[in-house]
Amino acid sequence: MVDDSDAAWNLWWDDRIAALEGILGKSDENVGHAMIPFHLGGAADVVYFRTHLPGVVAVTCELVGCDEQIASRFGSYELMICHRDDVAWGPNIISRLARYTTEVELNPGETMDIGSAVPDGSTIAAFLFCDYARFKVRECEAGLLLCLGITKDEVQACRTGRREAVESALKSAGVFPFTDLFRQSVLPPMQS
Repeated sequence: MVDDSDAAWNLWWDDRIAALEGILGKSDENVGHAMIPFHLGGAADVVYFRTHLPGVVAVTCELVGCDEQIASRFGSYELMICHRDDVAWGPNIISRLARYTTEVELNPGETMDIGSAVPDGSTIAAFLFCDYARFKVRECEAGLLLCLGITKDEVQACRTGRREAVESALKSAGVFPFTDLFRQSVLPPMQS
């Protein structure tokens, strides 16, 4: 027998999936399930999309409508990361980062140092959070917050008021919206 809380959770899950598929196309059948469920203090489940762009989009699917999340400027949100191929690191990090959204408000345009969490040899030092899309689940206004991996000099530029120039350079170089863990900076070298 399914109790009311399980039925409500399933309805929210289905509605989130439908809203995300409206933006990102059909989701994979496979879901990355957290070892400890989000509602029990663990990480979030992750859904994968492979038709939205030439690569893999991974999105958390438990935050919109969650009473625990601290809303951002655009309300409730799910975390998103894009890789050019199957990379376990990104989906794992956003799954764990989901719990952090119950403690801290994350907003587009902000950065977060992640250097200690990246694979050895990675050139990525931080996430730049980007407003990727807006949607509605039931009556809940929501958004997709892209977690975009950036290099040390790119994060420094963002923090000195040049975030828009960094985003533009990432787009021009064909990096945006992908997190490439082992890439050169898109910014020109500093002049001495």
